[in-house]
Amino acid sequence: MARDRLSSSQNFGENDGGTLCSKIVDWLNQAALSNDAAVKCENLLKAKELIIHSPVSSLLDNFLHEVLGFQVDRNAEVRKFIVGFIEEACKKDPDILPKVVININMLLQDSSAQVQKRVIQAAGPIYKTALMWLAKAKTVTEEMEAAWKVLGQIKQQVIRMIDNDNDGIRTLAVKFLEFIVLLQTYPEADSAQKENDFSLEDVPFTLKIARRRKLEEEANEVFELLIKFHGSPHISSVNLMTCMGSLVLIAKLRPQFMAKVVTALETLHINLPPTLSKSQVSSVRKHLKLQLLNLLKMPTSLDYHSNITTLLTDLGATYQEVVKAYPKQEELRKYRQKHALEPPQSDVPLKKLKLDADLEYLETEGEAVEDKRKHDTAVDITERFIVERLTPELAAQLVMTSMAKLPDVMPPHFSATYTPIAAAGTKGQIRHVARLMATQFTTANVGPGVKLAKKNQKTLAEDEDEDGFGSQGTINDKKVDDKTKTTLMPAGAKLSRLARLKSLKLSEITRPLNEEAKNSLMIAAFEKILHAERVAAQGGAISTRGKIITMMASTFCPEIRKATMNYITSDIKARIDLGLSWLYEEYSFMQGFNRFPICLKHDKKPDENYNSLLQNIIMDVMCKLPLVTDDAMELLKDMCCDETKALSGLKLLEELIVKRPPRQMHLLNALLVHTSHENPNIRTEALSRVVNLYSRSDLSSIIEEYSAFYLGFLKLPLPPDVLFGSERGRPVKADAWTEESIKACLYLLMALLPLNEKMIHELARVYVATAPDVKRTILRLLEQPVRGMGMNSPELLSLVEQCPKGAETLVTRVIHILTDKVPPSDELVARVRDLYRSRISDVRFLIPVLNGLTREEVIAALPKLIKLNPVVVKEVFNRLLGTNTDSSEFVSPITPAELLIALHTIDPAVCELKVVIKATSLCFSERQVYTQETLAVVLQQLMEIHPLPTLLMRTVIQSLTLYPRLIGFVMNILQRLILKQVWKQKKVWEGFIKCCQRTKPQSFQVLLQLPAPQLAEVFEECPDLRTPLLDHVMTFTDHQRKHIPKNTMDVLLGNKIVIIDDDTEYSAPTNAQDLITEIKKEPVDPSDSQPSQNNTESI
Repeated sequence: MARDRLSSSQNFGENDGGTLCSKIVDWLNQAALSNDAAVKCENLLKAKELIIHSPVSSLLDNFLHEVLGFQVDRNAEVRKFIVGFIEEACKKDPDILPKVVININMLLQDSSAQVQKRVIQAAGPIYKTALMWLAKAKTVTEEMEAAWKVLGQIKQQVIRMIDNDNDGIRTLAVKFLEFIVLLQTYPEADSAQKENDFSLEDVPFTLKIARRRKLEEEANEVFELLIKFHGSPHISSVNLMTCMGSLVLIAKLRPQFMAKVVTALETLHINLPPTLSKSQVSSVRKHLKLQLLNLLKMPTSLDYHSNITTLLTDLGATYQEVVKAYPKQEELRKYRQKHALEPPQSDVPLKKLKLDADLEYLETEGEAVEDKRKHDTAVDITERFIVERLTPELAAQLVMTSMAKLPDVMPPHFSATYTPIAAAGTKGQIRHVARLMATQFTTANVGPGVKLAKKNQKTLAEDEDEDGFGSQGTINDKKVDDKTKTTLMPAGAKLSRLARLKSLKLSEITRPLNEEAKNSLMIAAFEKILHAERVAAQGGAISTRGKIITMMASTFCPEIRKATMNYITSDIKARIDLGLSWLYEEYSFMQGFNRFPICLKHDKKPDENYNSLLQNIIMDVMCKLPLVTDDAMELLKDMCCDETKALSGLKLLEELIVKRPPRQMHLLNALLVHTSHENPNIRTEALSRVVNLYSRSDLSSIIEEYSAFYLGFLKLPLPPDVLFGSERGRPVKADAWTEESIKACLYLLMALLPLNEKMIHELARVYVATAPDVKRTILRLLEQPVRGMGMNSPELLSLVEQCPKGAETLVTRVIHILTDKVPPSDELVARVRDLYRSRISDVRFLIPVLNGLTREEVIAALPKLIKLNPVVVKEVFNRLLGTNTDSSEFVSPITPAELLIALHTIDPAVCELKVVIKATSLCFSERQVYTQETLAVVLQQLMEIHPLPTLLMRTVIQSLTLYPRLIGFVMNILQRLILKQVWKQKKVWEGFIKCCQRTKPQSFQVLLQLPAPQLAEVFEECPDLRTPLLDHVMTFTDHQRKHIPKNTMDVLLGNKIVIIDDDTEYSAPTNAQDLITEIKKEPVDPSDSQPSQNNTESI
């Protein structure tokens, strides 16, 4: 379908060059504005088809940045689409690679695993396109080098993803590694090749930023990484089968890797991953059998037929299956003849015949390949070593030695993989057993083959060093300080080291401790040091132990500090020296000394740590004194009045109240005094301490009496002297109640209200007897404690139900606070309803619980509600419409449409029309609630009311002003009003004429359906309508004009008409349809607030 759309778009744009661009712009705009991912992708797909497949080449350059802007979209499907777009765009025009390669790199780091998978899929084709682009380029620019460098980084990131936690990402990473090996190696003449394939032999020697030898070395390392991943003991079954298929495909297309692939499959057959289940083992063995049969079909595997057939026999393949998979004799004969005619050096790839221009390079490469092949024969060497020594006597001795290690029960893994030996004792079977043992030895890094491989590897490294030193000047004759070129070459050595480090799998052997476990172990070790006092004394390490403890207590976590403090205070007399040493340690840090690493620094400042430690030591000493004298108490009170020392003093007071019962009352009174302190820091700390003590049953009644005592001060005409004094923070006595002095009497009560809800009744009793200023302050302070009590508080519900006379404003404020952002509960609504019906007739009392009332109750109260202050009316509508509440919890008894209809049906005798108009204007100001659809429903229902509401036409005009798209719907309403003889209601008729005037020319068809007398009345009210309506009629055909009544034409032409009895029933003309002409609507500008520029006077 996308192709069809493209074809039609091209045909459409043959005569208009800008059509394609406008279509793409339109689709991109629709995609940007849509919130639906499917719609976005569909529009982007349409745009992509035109951009990529259109013959207009400039489209890709023009719209590339716009399409790539969608890569930051929240939806993963859109980001996946962008990856596909980049892939196709690079195939069409490789020159855009420098522009998009950074985008691919960013998308590879995407948080969505699905996007990462799509990037890995696209990375291979993009990398191949880039290499072909560089190979065909006449000159390599800096931009090309930068793009190639980023592609190299992407390649390394994907290679590292072979160890990713996501199984699907690992699978795609394996396919990418397969792609890199095939792309960056040479094909052989007798190997299978894909059509139009690109390989290393297509890369020119003159391409300096992508040298053939370096690319091939990287491919070999990637292949070794694949082999290692294939043999990993923790590989999943899906990854294993994918990796197996990749290795077999590499052996098919690059026969130089055949030996390593066969060895890897042999190793897998012996060492299946222990993590596989029984069913997975069966699937893996079937897949291995299938891949071995595929290998057997290839003539290039002739030298390994013995190994492959033996493996197939072990896997349960029948003789017929093996024979069927053998290559044809003619293919084998051609293969043998070709290799027999080749000179001894023919094992070097075919590329050597084409590279006479660089003989020295080829000789070096040939030696490297030869050395590599020597390294590949480690299993073969160990196999020959075992065959020579595997006698029946030795085999029997090995069996007897291993008998002691056999388990009592056959392991399920062994029973699932075991196949009976078909030809035991034959030479072939002996060689097979030797091969299996050699594979195990090589995997364990033992045996003569491994030693020889290590020796060859060392020789190869030395040769490579010599080659690198000798050919250093051949790559670039002049020294260029270019960071891009130095980092673009594949870092093979780093890859191999990384692979070796990864092979340890330390993360699978050990697991990092979580933070909680580390802290618990650290604290346990520290506590051992704390309680090793006797051992340290015996060893003469008391001083060292003290330094260790004080250093750790000063620099480590709060748990260590707490453990140290508990240890010192448990025997303050004997361990005061340790406490003083700790104080000196903290003092040194406070003075700027720093001897611990940044990682151990904590958030607290040094002086805070010092103060905290000093306070704890003094507090412990004070609490353990045999007697606290009056002078000491005065010092403590003075300490609490000083803001810098109040924290410590108040905390010490709390401890003394608990631990000194004989002086408890005196100490508690000293603490309670500070709950009304003028300084907010001292007052907050004192209130916090009192709240802590309130939970004690022996102190709660005393604290309540104190709060009630202070609350009673508010009934006095003047503030008492007890509120003033230097120890209260108010040294100057006030002559009248101020807001600060009023709050001083309320702080303690407000803090206790959430803990003892019954105190709200005491507050209500005092509230009734207070002055207006005091009442206002109480109402302002109520919010926090009432929210803490909650709507379901039995005491609050009881207060609402009883409502002391004179406390109505207090109760109303409480209800407002409870229902501010939460719907009222049924219990609260029931109590407010009963109170409203029985005692309080003020409609304002219902406002907080409006959303809990029934629809009928709200409509009945509406006339009274809209008569209130405009601010209050606004709050009423906000509650009913839910504009300032959480939409998930909002429930209204009346819908927005019902509310507007109820306003129209209010009796003018009950409420003035002016008030109703103001209320409807408030509704229209909430555009997010009164949408075009909602207003259409309102108008439809208003039309069904008889008689028609007085404000109907005003609402019609306002709706049309807000939403000009309602013009068709309004025309339908005007036609229905004619049927209802709207001219019989004067106010509605005037609105009808004004609406027709504002909606011309669309209203001309409606005006023609009016009776002649009413049409004449319209022209009397609006003479400017006659001429345009007559011009409109003149555009009719003769047949259409015949259907216009003669009286109507006389009115239009200004002739006298015969008056028809106005009381007769009016019906629309039966042939009114013939009068309708097609009126094409002009496109409406969304910025226009009115349907017509004419008649813009206020409604």
